[in-house]
Parts: sequence; C-alpha cells; structure tokens
Amino acid sequence: MRSRTLKAPLLLASHTFPVVLLTGPRQVGKTTLLKSIAGAERNYVTLDDRDARTLAESDPALFLQRYPPPLLIDEVQYAPNLFHHIKVIVDQRQTNGLFWLTGSQKFHLMHSVTESLAGRVAILELNGFSQAEIQGRGDHAPPFLPTTEWLRQARRQAHEIDLKTLYHGIWRGSYPRVVSEPELSTDLFYNSYIQTYIQRDIREMIKITNESAFYRFIQVIAARTSQLLNHADIARDVGIDQKTTKAWLSALEASGLVYLLQPYHNNLTHRLIKTPKIYFMDTGLCAYLTRWSSSQALEAGAFSGAILETWVISELLKSYWYNGKTPNFYFYRDKDQKEIDLLIEQDNTLYPLEIKKSATPSQNSTHHFGVLAKLNQPVGHGAVLCLRQQDIPLSAEIDAIPVGYL
Repeated sequence: MRSRTLKAPLLLASHTFPVVLLTGPRQVGKTTLLKSIAGAERNYVTLDDRDARTLAESDPALFLQRYPPPLLIDEVQYAPNLFHHIKVIVDQRQTNGLFWLTGSQKFHLMHSVTESLAGRVAILELNGFSQAEIQGRGDHAPPFLPTTEWLRQARRQAHEIDLKTLYHGIWRGSYPRVVSEPELSTDLFYNSYIQTYIQRDIREMIKITNESAFYRFIQVIAARTSQLLNHADIARDVGIDQKTTKAWLSALEASGLVYLLQPYHNNLTHRLIKTPKIYFMDTGLCAYLTRWSSSQALEAGAFSGAILETWVISELLKSYWYNGKTPNFYFYRDKDQKEIDLLIEQDNTLYPLEIKKSATPSQNSTHHFGVLAKLNQPVGHGAVLCLRQQDIPLSAEIDAIPVGYL
C-alpha cells in the first residue's frame, strides 16, 4: 500500500478532536487509509450496507449500541439522524478520537455536521494519489510554496519525469485502482465509475431524472476545465436551463469531482473579474469524458495545455489538503485581459505562479506579475511551473520549477 501524506494529519486530528470526518470522491481510498491506521480495536460499519443504513436512520441510539466507539462509519451522509446521537456520546465521554467518519457527498453532509458537531469535528479532504505519493515520497511532501526552503527540499527528493511519462500519468489519472493496476483499462474503469458512483450518488442528492442530459453536462464541464465558468454557455450546449446547470455543478463540486478557483479581488481595484475558473480534480476522468484515446493524442492535441494546467492545480491543492492545510488559492484576471494563473496567499503575502507547457520558459511568461504592485499587498517569490528537468532562476524574484518537483 502506498503511503498517504494525510496519515500524519489524520492521527493528529484524532488526538485533538473527538470526531474526524474524511471527505472526498468515491474510490479515492478514504476507507483504506482509515482502516490501515485504525488497528483492531476500532469497530467498522459502512452505510452502503442497506441494513446498517436503515438501522442508523430508524434507531440511531440502537445503532450506536450495536457499533460502539471507537468507531469508523463509512458513507455517513446516508444517516443524518446519527449526528445528534454522536454529539450526545461525545459530550458525555469527553474523549478524543471516538468517531472516524467518511463521506463522499458534501452536498447535504456539511450542513448536518456543522449543525450538530460544531467545535467537535476535524474535517479533512482526500482525493486521488498525488504525484509524490505515486513516487513513494508521500511522507515528505510539504505544501507547495515557491520559497527557497521548499525548492531546496524538492530538489533533493524529486524524480525526473519526461514528457511521455508525465502525460501518460495525466491521461490515466490518480484514482488508486488505476494507479495500482497499470493493465486496467481506463475506458472500463471510468465508464463503470460514472455509472456506479457519479450518476447514482448525484441522482440521490438532487433527484436527476434526465441521465443522458446529465452525462452531456459532465462532458461539457470536462471540456471546459481550466476555463472561466459560464453558466449560460454550458446550459446552451447541454440543452438545460441555467438553474439546473448551477444545481448540477454544485453537486459535482460537493462530491469533490470539480474545483472552482476563485478570482482574487480587493477593494483597491474595480477592474478585476469576479467569475471563477473550473477544474476537474482527476485528469484521467477528464480525459475520458473528452474522449482522448491515448496519452500521445492528449499530449499532441489542442487540449494538452488545459489538461496540464488542470493537473498542476490538482497537485497543488493535494499538497495542502494532504497536510491538513487550507489552500488560499486564487487567480488574477482583470478587464484588460492581464492574467496570472495562480496566486497563493499566505501570511498576507501573494505568491504568483504561471503554468507553461514549455521546457524553456522566458521572463516574458511572467510579465503580468507586475500588476500585483497596485494591490497594495506584499508579493513573495514567484514561479513558472514548467517542463524543465531542473529548476533555474529566471530573475532574482522568479524561478522556473519543473512540474516533476511537485
């Protein structure tokens, strides 16, 4: 089993909170990770089991007698009635680590959790394998920040990755089964995944009746990864109204399948746009939905830049989530079409990043970094994440960093 970076933050959360909730899409390894560190003394039950789910909903007090803590409950969103009874036990026992919960549907789950378990629950996020985990460096993968310290550590640990290998990994994706079984057909896996999990789970969340329209919808969203979100265009292409588009997109976001990167804005300028960009969290699923038949075709095609940007954003998000940190990520775009792919805000400082499918990025690729001066906020070291094999300074303030360092 590959080591997951989130293991240490999970254990720390369990030692400091009575309840730990691990969220994320189906099949990303939430239960596997928790079981691997639970030990034999922790009970386990999944609410995918209809009998267990029925008991949890109809008689939650009896359910928690049958499955006493310390307890791991899988897919807890199916029994919202449990949360009040978990709160009662937590308040009575005043002990940390009593309940470990997993949930793949944040759409309704988070309301129940924040209402019943506020102040008692640590919420962590898991998605597919990160590149660091795939390469066996998951125990030493700090959150990305283009500082001298991060770069020094990354340089020591990084694996060189060529263009062919990079796009093969992007094309296959990061779901644990796809990574662990290299002979597994991605067509079979993703077709089954969509039918078994995405359509079923989301149908339960928001009562979808037109499944063919919903499938077209997720294809249209995949084709727009790394682009500005435009509800009107999506609704037109799918043949649905904008209200439905917004509801379906909220469900995808709540299921951890897509991420909305918000634009940076403050009160000093009114020329910044306020529309988010959309990213698919798994590039393999995205490539399948956009019908790229091979990694070679994906790399050579018009979609190669968008899918690379999507992969990089996903890797950067994982580097924060898997360390138990909140990513303060934004992008910059103003009405003069000046754009910066990513701003990481930390300690009131903005760190600008560009993502380029190039092995020889120039300083021209960062010429928009200068617009940050007018925001009246400290600007830290910048970077161009690119296809070089080794890092190199582009200026005193900007480095070219290989994506293989992530």
